[in-house]
Amino acid sequence: MVYWLCITTEENWKVIKERNVWGVPERHKNTIAKVKPGDKLLIYIKQEKVGDEIKPSRIVAVYEAASEVFRDSSRIFKAPRGMGSETFPLRIKLKPIEIFPTPVEFKPLIPKLKFIKNKQKWSGHLMGKAMREIPEDDYNLILGVAK
Repeated sequence: MVYWLCITTEENWKVIKERNVWGVPERHKNTIAKVKPGDKLLIYIKQEKVGDEIKPSRIVAVYEAASEVFRDSSRIFKAPRGMGSETFPLRIKLKPIEIFPTPVEFKPLIPKLKFIKNKQKWSGHLMGKAMREIPEDDYNLILGVAK
């Protein structure tokens, strides 16, 4: 089993929750191709400004991959600014395991996370990625904080 951190926006988190599906742009096909049914996916929402409020980066749920990767170009996800008409066509069906009652704020975890080697420039470990593999220790740490 492999553990993944899936990076999304507030808006696309609603789509994931409603439809139990995860999608990535074409350019991330090599990454999503490694996901197998049974893998665990943590949903990470990037820091965003919503109205006057800055919502911190946080982890909101854990899902299990419930399908192999498939292609679907229907417009259900909203492309972030600068991504044009991207539809995130490479998708995986998801089975919800837990939607955290209280999201886990990400920044306080950084000193303890093994996959983040450079703690000062931690965002570089996530920037430009749709998802990334994380060690089981990091997965368990995040779940422990969520409890």
